[in-house]
Amino acid sequence: MDLLTWAKALVLGLVEGTTEFIPVSSTGHLILVGRWLSFEGEVAVTFDIVIQLGAILAVLWVERVKVVCSLTGCRTDPVARRFLLNVAIAFAPAAVLGLLIHDIITERFFDPVVVSASLVVGGMLILAVERWHRPPRTETVDDITPAQALGIGLAQTLALIPGVSRSGATIMGALGLGASRVAATEFSFFLAIPVMLAATGYELMGSLDLYSPELVPVFAIGFGVSFVSALLVVRAFLGFVKKHTFVPFAWYRIVFGGVLLASYWT
Repeated sequence: MDLLTWAKALVLGLVEGTTEFIPVSSTGHLILVGRWLSFEGEVAVTFDIVIQLGAILAVLWVERVKVVCSLTGCRTDPVARRFLLNVAIAFAPAAVLGLLIHDIITERFFDPVVVSASLVVGGMLILAVERWHRPPRTETVDDITPAQALGIGLAQTLALIPGVSRSGATIMGALGLGASRVAATEFSFFLAIPVMLAATGYELMGSLDLYSPELVPVFAIGFGVSFVSALLVVRAFLGFVKKHTFVPFAWYRIVFGGVLLASYWT
């Protein structure tokens, strides 16, 4: 592998880490940037899986206290037990639907035009939710109800379409169901852990034959950059949502997606 490939790995790792947990669609950005860098094919798909694992590790590290306390206290602590149940409830819809239509989505929707259109539509939906969502009545992730968790899980199924954004769908779903911005964001982080582990595990099972010793440095660069950048973004994003709305992300999506659509049409 040459230095150019290593540079591409660094850029894509940075893209994954900085976009995975904010509502702009990491998958969509990886598809677009991978196309621009001519980094595509089966190896690129496997690389994307590896750098997603780096992002998962970052959010696990940031939320390690809550994760450990919930897992160890679920037998005796009703709050921890309800939290884990809510995560499971929210995880189920996307897990089931993803297994059923995974191949269809991969074959038909991993396209720059679909991603660009999804960015625009998703941005408009964020503006709509920000304008009309109900006042928050759920202040923390521990206050989320099973009914809200199911609604968030159903909203997450929209993110099976590249460009929609898993974090965007779950945060907006939670916000629309009465969660505070902080609770919606934190629950999206926790929900990302089983969702991304399941998705990457499923993909890895079909990609093991693509691994080779020469790919190790490339994967290591992407993984490391994804981990560090995601670590910084998760912490900064939590601080941002305490004082600001998600409107800037909506306009970013609309402008970026609109420019991309215009370029493809012309």
